[in-house]
Amino acid sequence: MSEQTLPRTKPWYFLPSVIIVAGCLVAMVNFGIRSSFGLFTGPISEAHGWPRETYSIAIAIQNLLWGIATPISGALADRYGSARVLMGGAVFYAVGTALMAGAASPAMLHFSGGILIGIGIAASSFGIVMAAFGRLVPPEKRSWAFGIATAAGSLGQFIFAPLGGALIPAFGWYQALLILAACALLMIIFAFPLMAQNTSKSALPPGEAEMTLRQAIKAAFGNRSYNLLTAGFFVCGFQLAFVTVHLPPYLQEHGISAGFAGLAMGAIGLFNVAGSYYSGIIGGRHSKRIPLSIIYLLRSIAIVAFILLPVTDVTTIIFTASMGLLWLSTVPLTMGLVTVLFGTRYMATLYGFVFLSHQVGSFFGVWLGGRLYDQFGSYDPVWWMGAALGVFAAIIHLPIREQRSTSFVQPAPA
Repeated sequence: MSEQTLPRTKPWYFLPSVIIVAGCLVAMVNFGIRSSFGLFTGPISEAHGWPRETYSIAIAIQNLLWGIATPISGALADRYGSARVLMGGAVFYAVGTALMAGAASPAMLHFSGGILIGIGIAASSFGIVMAAFGRLVPPEKRSWAFGIATAAGSLGQFIFAPLGGALIPAFGWYQALLILAACALLMIIFAFPLMAQNTSKSALPPGEAEMTLRQAIKAAFGNRSYNLLTAGFFVCGFQLAFVTVHLPPYLQEHGISAGFAGLAMGAIGLFNVAGSYYSGIIGGRHSKRIPLSIIYLLRSIAIVAFILLPVTDVTTIIFTASMGLLWLSTVPLTMGLVTVLFGTRYMATLYGFVFLSHQVGSFFGVWLGGRLYDQFGSYDPVWWMGAALGVFAAIIHLPIREQRSTSFVQPAPA
């Protein structure tokens, strides 16, 4: 046997298990850093003498740009592979965070903390990671893999939210942001094993119809179940973004220390690890729409209980732990429904449009939180809006049909 015909073994860093670990590390850093931004609401606003709405608009823009850039990043990942997109996103993320620390005007804050970080989060998000996982693992384990990636992001929140809470009093908010910017660059290293999946063109998976990206997008938006799923994810974004940004200052107004607020936000991430993981398992074994409806309904119940009870250390931890179990448990189920409806070839792009709806909801959750607080001196109106929207989302997921769209099925040979 000649040297040219000897079988080539893949390097250890291209093995499937290593790729999964690497993707989880990317998700951990991506989600963890942004989950700490709510801790900077008060310090940055007070340092510059800005109303709270100024910082809220920056984070609202961040969420909106995250949503707008997600289907674009997904299309690039579907076309060229995930690794290059993740690495580029890490650079945007790091530069935006560093410039955010030095922003001396609202416009610069909105550009750095809003536009640059928003693009960086989108291009390095677990949606891009999960698209790679969707092509790597067999269908029967796909929902489990989505749960693993989402749980990793949750673990990042558990690590970075308390870390941010510790860095601010130890070094000041300016240095804390620079440290987080350096952490964002770690994603470049972590994304390297996913180079094994880089392609010049997405391969056609068995049984899926041959179609262009434009045809796939048109067919998806003509599907009623996809539109219902997209509308429901708006609510998810509204609730989560509002809590992420405005829960820390809400707690501090009720006598909860900044350090404990960081721990409370970390508890969301810790319990979200379990919630996301088991959500992935449930989605692989049972219907996905029913668990989604239950999750949204339970969120509404948790929100109503929290705002009606006195705000104490105990009620805060109970609330954040409860929300943690329900936090990103929607993601494996939602991504799973996208793959059920349309397959895996364009999953990053089609999930990207669903996620755009999520981020439009995030924009309104963050912006209205700051806007109505400045107007009424209270977060209560937005808490109640979040609870009502949760009930709406629980209802609209029920009519979703969990079956492959006929447009995406390969025609049977004549």
